[in-house]
Amino acid sequence: MGNREIREPKQQRSIEKRKKIVEAGFQLFCEKGYHNTNTAEIAKLAGVSTGIVYNYFADKKDIFIAAFDAYANGLANPIYEKINTLTLPIDLTKLLKQIIAMIIESHNITKSAHEEMQAMAHTDPDVAEFFCEFQATLANILVDSMVKFNITPTHAYEKIHIAINIVENLCHEIVYHQHDYINYEVMTDEAIKIIITMLDT
Repeated sequence: MGNREIREPKQQRSIEKRKKIVEAGFQLFCEKGYHNTNTAEIAKLAGVSTGIVYNYFADKKDIFIAAFDAYANGLANPIYEKINTLTLPIDLTKLLKQIIAMIIESHNITKSAHEEMQAMAHTDPDVAEFFCEFQATLANILVDSMVKFNITPTHAYEKIHIAINIVENLCHEIVYHQHDYINYEVMTDEAIKIIITMLDT
């Protein structure tokens, strides 16, 4: 779209219009996939013209990233809120079980969304960059929270990144893969033990 300026909505009506476009994009990306969805379809579902869409977004990928930014924040915000309500002493086993349960529930509700986002992250550098930025934000919040509650392991960022990946892989295994030979309660307990041991050193 060249050097055309993209409008940052300030009025409530414009904010709501942009939100409808993002929600329509999210729905269609989940139902049809990124490559089988076009901007005209998003505009129609949102109840706006294609021209209006381009007032707020540079292209379809821009809508995709905005849609999955909203999705990622919808997944992460309840976790942040949970952490912010904690008081000492913290039962890390209980907390991790609660967080894992929240992530599993979210993945169960939006399976197709997560699958589409993962697929795009592997094939598109802009989406991959979005993922990296989201992970960095998550890591910063978690490390800051650990310091607040006097949890100060060596190499905190590296260990938090490992912990995030353990939890993510565990949740993917439970929601998407479902191997018959695995007891997922046992696997969850073992994953939590690994994380707690790692954060305690």
